Amino acid sequence: MHQPRPTWLAKVKRLIEDVDSPSGRWFNVAIGLVIITSIAAFSVETLPGQSPQMQAALNIFEIVTVAIFSAEYIARFVVAERKLKFVFSFFGIVDLLAIAPFFLALGVDLRTVRVIRLMRVFRVFKFARYSQAIRRYRNAFVSIREELVIYLFATTMLIFLSSVGIYYFENEAQPEKFASVFHCLWWSVVTLTTVGYGDVYPITVGGRLLTGLLLMFGVGVVAVPSALLAAALTKSSLKKVEDQSKRPPQPLLQVGLDCQG
Repeated sequence: MHQPRPTWLAKVKRLIEDVDSPSGRWFNVAIGLVIITSIAAFSVETLPGQSPQMQAALNIFEIVTVAIFSAEYIARFVVAERKLKFVFSFFGIVDLLAIAPFFLALGVDLRTVRVIRLMRVFRVFKFARYSQAIRRYRNAFVSIREELVIYLFATTMLIFLSSVGIYYFENEAQPEKFASVFHCLWWSVVTLTTVGYGDVYPITVGGRLLTGLLLMFGVGVVAVPSALLAAALTKSSLKKVEDQSKRPPQPLLQVGLDCQG
């Protein structure tokens, strides 16, 4: 039985959403190249001493880029089954932020255009839609979000308590550097992350003991989220392999005629 040809809406939906089809893969590659060149052009704009011809070329390229991203955003909105959900989704907001600075810059005071145009850096997040590796990272973060929330809460409490402790030990010895608990927060973050810039450091015995203890905790602060993410990525990779193994094998093309003797 002859099946009806898909409508133009179904074709567009398959083009932009079906990453396994040849047309979908080419579409992803094309948009990825536009994103890369757009970020490169954004970086070139920051170079000093550009000629008027270069600035004009960059402006034309920006218009073309915005037109492509705008067409993509409109197409995704049209084919979305739940349009409001798409608008307020992560990728919907990223797609909107990729084009919004250009249109906002058209109707605001010129003094604020530079700040608004800097928002184009959000285009780099569009890669998350077109890269399977980045999508696996996103899925991994989503799967461990509860553990990350607990980790961030515990780390925040540790930073605050260490700020209080270092303030108690160092305030009298260095009142200009450890003036309050809020001033000590910078020291706590730098010490806990084991960065150690050396701009603020303890000189009392109690402060140095607290610093050594906090440095040992800092090793765990870095290791815990790394271990969680590694485990989540491993689980995501295993799930991908399992899903691929469950797919039915593709039928082989029949070439020639079967002869019965």
